[in-house]
Amino acid sequence: MKHSKVGSVMTSDVVTATDGTPFKEVAQLLARHRVSGLPVVDGDGHVIGVLSETDLMMRQAEAEDPYAPARAARWRRLLPGIRKRVAKARARTAGELMSQPAITVYADGTIAEAARTMARHRVERLPVVDDEERLVGIVTRRDLLQVFLRPDAEIRREVVQQVLVDTLWLAPQTLDVAVLDGVVTLRGQVERRSEVPMAVRMTQQIDGVVAVVDKLTYRFDDSHLRPSEDALKGVADDWLRKL
Repeated sequence: MKHSKVGSVMTSDVVTATDGTPFKEVAQLLARHRVSGLPVVDGDGHVIGVLSETDLMMRQAEAEDPYAPARAARWRRLLPGIRKRVAKARARTAGELMSQPAITVYADGTIAEAARTMARHRVERLPVVDDEERLVGIVTRRDLLQVFLRPDAEIRREVVQQVLVDTLWLAPQTLDVAVLDGVVTLRGQVERRSEVPMAVRMTQQIDGVVAVVDKLTYRFDDSHLRPSEDALKGVADDWLRKL
């Protein structure tokens, strides 16, 4: 199953900072380029961390309150997880303020993989690296959502070719494939029951598919067959379809 690659939707012209970039300059970079975050790189272009507006705001939010009682301030620093935040509050450079290690994705990775990584780590952007781990771009949530802007006709053509023809070895007109606003409806009859979940699963993996409505039926229930019998029948069916 072919998927769009991260490299096709990423931004190649990336605003970056280095370990020693001053706090104020980082704020200026974000404001000037109208971005909410940027990667921090070393001299060889390797990503060593990521900075966001949240990191900058944390510095201000965690700064000592000059009007707070001294005892309250001391107890506050002893609370779990506070030490790291206090350190960020005193940060003066990108290296001291950045979040690390950086969560990155590869340019030849799929958009689906990048979306899962982004959701798992709860981040809004991912630096994109090449095979040598050097920065080549950046991808945001908005970039990944472009996959859902694919026209319905384009999604339908891919379902017919990759699911019906390439996977199930069916003639394009064997099943009715309808796509509306990214929702794919599959209607018709396949040969075996085991082909129904296969068709649905493969369709779900097509880029841009929002959901799949299963209206498929089958001629033969192969769910009770032993693996050897099932495999043998599958080989025979494939051979017959080639005739």
